[in-house]
Formats: sequence, C-alpha cells, structure tokens
Amino acid sequence: MCAGLVAGVTGLTGCSSDEDPDAGTNGIGKLSAAKIQSKSRAAADAAPAVRLAGTLVSKGHTYKLDMRLKEEGGTGSVTSKGETFQLLRVGKELFLKADSAFWTHEDAKGGAEKPGKTDDAAAAKLDGKFVKVPAGDAAYKQLSGFTDKDLLLDGMLTLHGKLATGDRGTTDGNPTIEINGDEGAGGTLDVSLEGKPYPLRLERAGDTGTLRLSDWGQDFTLAEPDKDEMVDYGEQLPTS
Repeated sequence: MCAGLVAGVTGLTGCSSDEDPDAGTNGIGKLSAAKIQSKSRAAADAAPAVRLAGTLVSKGHTYKLDMRLKEEGGTGSVTSKGETFQLLRVGKELFLKADSAFWTHEDAKGGAEKPGKTDDAAAAKLDGKFVKVPAGDAAYKQLSGFTDKDLLLDGMLTLHGKLATGDRGTTDGNPTIEINGDEGAGGTLDVSLEGKPYPLRLERAGDTGTLRLSDWGQDFTLAEPDKDEMVDYGEQLPTS
C-alpha cells in the first residue's frame, strides 16, 4: 500500500507515522527538564529587554504588573489594593506617578511601601504628576524592585523540587514545552520551541501568581519625565 502511494505522488519518498515532534523547532524538547531550565534562564539573562505582565503574590498581597524592563531601568504599571500607579526608573533615578486617590490613602501594614496620608490640597497637586522617589526613602527599595529586570527574573525563573517535562502546547501562538517542579507544586514554566528558548509563561509555586513574558529583546525608550510632568519634593516623598 505504501509503495503504491509513493509511486503515485511525485516527490513522496516514504510513509511513516513516526513524525519527529522536534522537527522545525529549536531542539530543546529533546533535553532534560534541568537543561531546558538552564538554557531558558541563560536566554532570559542575555536578552536586553522583556515585557512582564500578570499577577504576583508576595507576603499575602497581590500585585498586578505590566512592566517593560531592561538593564538601564524599566517602565510600566503596578496595581495593589485597587490602586494603580506608574513607575519609571532611568538608571538610579526612580519616578512614581499616580492619581490623587493614591496619595490620600494611608499605606496598610504589610503592603507595598508608599507615603503616608497626604492632605487633599497636596494630593491635587500630585494628581497625574511624576514624583521623584529619593534613594533614601523607605519606598525606594521595594518600588525600584518592580523595575529591575535581573532582580525580578532571579526570583521567578527557578522552579522548586524535582524537575520534569510536561506537555507541549502554545503560549500566545508560540509553540512551547512545559517544565515543572514537583508535578506543578514547585511551579511550571512554558518555554519557547521556536527561536531562542525564552520563558513565555510562568505559574509560580504555591499559587503565588501567573506571569507572561513577551517582547524579548525588543528595545524601548527610557527617559526622565519633562519638568512640566513632575512635582519636585526634594529629599522626601510628601506625607501628612
């Protein structure tokens, strides 16, 4: 039967049901889970830029992130406790922009660091304006962490427990292979089977968030706000 089909179709040289699932891929599907994780991490570290979006749970609080990151800094939005603010870091200079409601609510214990309650008049001046976060302010370390590519990836891309490969699938249209730790309890990572083996989707261990990583290597502009976009509060963020 096979010979008859070959004879009847020009260019067909054989019949087989054993198609190679790695044909046309970057080949990482043939590797062990540990090697896939290693290569994925190396690709991520070497990439000059990435977009990271999704949810992150830390110390019982949920943050929604949509950040573009590179070595020189980052820009994007963070939502915490129903309040959204914009972050921009250029080198060591960190800027925060939010509406007046952000500045008139006191920080709750255990949440993201932010200034204390500000009176309505001061908050109105801050509405929609960038405020420089002084390096010595208590909020600087935590807020700048959301803009730090290396710091964020260091804490996210390592799976915990015994590693194993999972199913093949697609993430945002890209063919992927899953690797997981402790059958998913230690997190799962979908790694691209096309081009460089970038991590594309992460489910963090312990139900602590799901993140998508995209726009790998796509540069973007970072620039400090214009003076008319800023309110200068000197060496301390505004408080009541």
